[in-house]
Amino acid sequence: MSLCFAVMRLTKPTLFTNLPVTCEDRDLPGDSFGQLMRDDPSTIKGAGFNARGVLTLPQNFGNSPNIFLGETFSSYISVHNDSNQVVKVILVKADLQTLPGLNLSASNSAVGELKPECCIVTYPHHEVKEIGTHILVCAVSYTTQYGEKLYFRKFFKFQVLKPLDVKTKFYNAESDLSSVTDEVFLEAQIQNITTSPMFMEKVSLEPSMMYNVTELNTVAYGDDGESTFGKMSYLQPMDTRQYLYCLKPKPEYAEKAGVIKGVTVIGKLDIVWKTNLGERGRLQTSQLQRMAPGYGDIRLSLEMIPDTVNLEEPFDIICKITNCSERTMDLVLEMCNTRSIHWCGVSGRQLGKLSPGAFLSLPLTLLSSVQGLQSISGLRLTDTFLKRTYEYDDIAQVCVVCPYTSNEC
Repeated sequence: MSLCFAVMRLTKPTLFTNLPVTCEDRDLPGDSFGQLMRDDPSTIKGAGFNARGVLTLPQNFGNSPNIFLGETFSSYISVHNDSNQVVKVILVKADLQTLPGLNLSASNSAVGELKPECCIVTYPHHEVKEIGTHILVCAVSYTTQYGEKLYFRKFFKFQVLKPLDVKTKFYNAESDLSSVTDEVFLEAQIQNITTSPMFMEKVSLEPSMMYNVTELNTVAYGDDGESTFGKMSYLQPMDTRQYLYCLKPKPEYAEKAGVIKGVTVIGKLDIVWKTNLGERGRLQTSQLQRMAPGYGDIRLSLEMIPDTVNLEEPFDIICKITNCSERTMDLVLEMCNTRSIHWCGVSGRQLGKLSPGAFLSLPLTLLSSVQGLQSISGLRLTDTFLKRTYEYDDIAQVCVVCPYTSNEC
């Protein structure tokens, strides 16, 4: 065979720590342990016991340091002509066997000729995006000076491990009193499951087309903001960090209750980190999905409610009624008193027709006969077209206090 080739994986070195075994001079081994340590090639001469470790290079392809999902796999392929003859039409190919296979060759064109003692060098690299066993297949084909066509290949196996454990939770929030939009809160729990610390360079959320996102991972100090994790954003092995994001529908979708109700795709997380020797990794999750909030055909929410009210004194609230169905409704409002909440006004009044996706604001008056934190309940809406009734309990809570200072309350 005229050609031979060497394949190496380009990777960071590892830290080798020498653990010395010592004893006192009066013990039986005497200075034997100390002499063994001085003769050890991994011991730094003159460093004593203060040296924490030395850099060691990987000894072969398979025993190289672990490569993690999101990092870049890099290798070195050298094809050398060991013969004293010129070989022609040399084609070097490097394929990474995954599902599906991937061609890593920088060029698919053949080299015209290779003289004796000369070599061809390529540097295939690829950002790994799948977990599990990967096989680098290196193949060389060439033609001898006698016109004989030869071909050979070799296989190199390595494992791609999972660096992070990412868990997400969604919280569907109702509209607050100053907004008509629905907020979605995303909590992302990220755990470092490697054996070395990571520098978290970036953790961001790329929202879907219907949402704007606000990161809630900084603390404001005047005009500046500081990360809640401090200036040095290191994540130690097996440690978990929680990131929080708030998503709001864009203005053009905010009033389309039926559209927002059916949105389940929120966005995807983009995570960038560096290892202890500066190697960068990047992981992007698939599209995150939540359970769509179950508004039903009609959604009732509060636009205005006081925080505190006086006992047995009327107070006003403003309800927002939204038609989330795809048909027109003719609504009738009924108000039912509870043990602590009493409605003021005429029950059974007509609200009129409400088109699909439309809403109306409805001011109501009520009072509470019991102190403390009281739940507002007892509203009932009836669609006269389909003779269908919708009941709403625990709409909101209000704090009822006694305005008097005597013990009568």
